Amino acid sequence: MKHITKQAEPQAFRDWKAEANADWKPTYDDLRGTEKQAVKRALMTEQGFLCCYCERRLTDEDSHIEHFRPQNDPLCDPLDYDNLLCSCQNKIPKGDPRHCGNLKNGWFDEALLVSPLSADCDERFRFTGDGLIYPSMADDSGAEATIRKLGLDIPKLYDLRKNAIAPFVDETLGEAEFKNFVAGYLARNADGSFGVFWTTIHHLFGAHATP
Repeated sequence: MKHITKQAEPQAFRDWKAEANADWKPTYDDLRGTEKQAVKRALMTEQGFLCCYCERRLTDEDSHIEHFRPQNDPLCDPLDYDNLLCSCQNKIPKGDPRHCGNLKNGWFDEALLVSPLSADCDERFRFTGDGLIYPSMADDSGAEATIRKLGLDIPKLYDLRKNAIAPFVDETLGEAEFKNFVAGYLARNADGSFGVFWTTIHHLFGAHATP
């Protein structure tokens, strides 16, 4: 889980909410069209086009806006941009396992759910060379619950993480070439995206990256 630094909400979203009047109050169900697309695009951009939970690549077709705190939480404004994230999986193909926001499905436990908005979130998990994920600390019940409740330990994600790791264990890479490869992968690309499963690669190989 990569730390997400929230940016300012998009102007189109702010302007839409500012249209509230005595006869109309904006609700999340009202959010659609240009304004909703602006919100989704802003979320994807600030996340480097990675799912807020598993770090798969986000696309318009395979993603949805996610409320970290559920909309029915009395402490939550469903239109609070700081509570909005972008998760993978939109229309799930038959037989494909649910994970991330779809599996979370409104679950929220402030004491257990690790937030990608917390600066130390990536330090709460560790990864192995074959794509497995575990809590960094054996007694971290929050990290353990987060892995289970978001399905971060399902075989599908194990395999995808393992595939992302594979190029980094190429023994033909020289030391300098390897360091540059890691550093390049961990940097934002020209289009603003990060490499998939960024935290996995950072955990396993980040110490080798060049400054």
